[in-house]
Amino acid sequence: MQKNLKWKATVILLTTLVCLYGIVGLPKSVDELQANWKKNIRLGLDLRGGSLLILQVKLQDAFKAEAALQIERLKEQLAAQSIAYAAIDSTEPASLAEADKIEIHVKGVPVDKTQAFRALVTEQLPSWVLTPVNSTDYRLTIKPSEAQALKKDTVERSMHTIENRINGLGLAEASVQQRGGADTEAEILVSMPGLDDPARVKSILQTAALLELYEVKEGPFAKREDALAKFGGVLPLGTKLLPSMSRTAEQGEGWFVVSRTPVITGRDLRDARPAQDEFGKWETSFVLSQDAKGRFGAFTEKNIGNRLAIALDGQIRTAPTIQSRIDDSGRITGASSQDDAKDLALLLKSGSLPAGIEYLQEQTVGPSLGADSIRQGLIAGLVGLVLVIAIMFIYYAASGLNATVALILNAVILIGALAYLQAVLTLPGIAGIILLIGMAVDSNVLIFERIREELRAGKATLAAIDTGFNKAWWTIVDTHVATIVSCAFLFMFGTPAVRGFAVTLTIGLVANVFTSVFVSRTLFQFEMSRQASAPRLSIGI
Repeated sequence: MQKNLKWKATVILLTTLVCLYGIVGLPKSVDELQANWKKNIRLGLDLRGGSLLILQVKLQDAFKAEAALQIERLKEQLAAQSIAYAAIDSTEPASLAEADKIEIHVKGVPVDKTQAFRALVTEQLPSWVLTPVNSTDYRLTIKPSEAQALKKDTVERSMHTIENRINGLGLAEASVQQRGGADTEAEILVSMPGLDDPARVKSILQTAALLELYEVKEGPFAKREDALAKFGGVLPLGTKLLPSMSRTAEQGEGWFVVSRTPVITGRDLRDARPAQDEFGKWETSFVLSQDAKGRFGAFTEKNIGNRLAIALDGQIRTAPTIQSRIDDSGRITGASSQDDAKDLALLLKSGSLPAGIEYLQEQTVGPSLGADSIRQGLIAGLVGLVLVIAIMFIYYAASGLNATVALILNAVILIGALAYLQAVLTLPGIAGIILLIGMAVDSNVLIFERIREELRAGKATLAAIDTGFNKAWWTIVDTHVATIVSCAFLFMFGTPAVRGFAVTLTIGLVANVFTSVFVSRTLFQFEMSRQASAPRLSIGI
């Protein structure tokens, strides 16, 4: 018996010490203790203060881009096979709900080319369903499975890009997650504890940052109409018009006719960083990947004396003249400040967004409000703990001490686990801790009542304790497992605050099984070992 108690006591002591070390370390002063506490216990934005953004990915943009890509491919193949047509266009989804309803319309296909046209579409556009409207016109709709895959891919790529940009800003404790549910599958939550003013973050997140380098064919033109008039109203094949970001009537820097296909895109970048030119003005320099290096070098060598348009999000930032062969680097001028150059470098390194985003909701919690929440949560928790302890002593006499020790150790293990896991403690998490007080006591009450029943039935004290714990064990496990399963769903589909509640409650439930069964039983056994003969248990009967 004594040997059995020693190893149990050792396990309990080591568990307690390890958890305390995770919470406060080995402080040499009160100030160091407080500093370690603040460092190890991460607070959510509702307690620490910060900002929460809810973004919605404009999936309709992704479907428009996909339709435009397929239209270009279809036009090329139709021209290659000498299949005539009157017009090819696509519908414009007006909202997110209509994104996957996009259609491609092909009009005026000769009747004698019907079979060839059908075969071409089947081979080149396997993700689309071809439906004849009449003998010469056709409608293409995207397959539901392909539409769902495009939605998923767009949201995942958007989340990855947003996370890269958040990390690039140094917001190490920020989190990015997708909201659950069919109606919110395109929504992304960005939680940023400690950030009071998210204006700069919002600006960076909302920028698509699509970098493209084009060969300039003609320009600049003061007006779009001037560019079209140059070619009789119809642009040459393989070209398109792009506006300049710095266009003014005085400068005449309005529009450029560029090649339709970019020479280099943002995907070809290896690095980007802010820099200063010889006059001290800020710019953003970039370095190309090994694959793009040869392609860009050959292009610039062939086009010495011509202009190269550097476009960002469909607008030309600068169009310098190529002076010599350029292999693996370039620069984007026009930054208004160092921060502007740094932000552009961050955007280029993090990659472009596959679709636009819009802000649905913004919540900002000040530090003082967070401190008030902590204070009120602590008061509620302490009042609840004191009342529960008092009732346990009144109802179960000296055995109430057993429940009290189990409760306190439960809290120590819970907070220690949060520290080791670097989990975030939120206001709902504090609510979870308060809820755990009741659940922990419920387990003790269940065990104590079982022991009382056995004692009333005339069993010896040691036998009553063993039987009471054995009978209560499966009931405790059943209730705790059911609650943990519920917490798993809360964690998967909840907001950051709700996830904090789920994490806290799950850890507390696991700790409660340990304290209410293992620790509580060990304490009873220790008390019985101190009584030489005819041990008696003070449990309020």
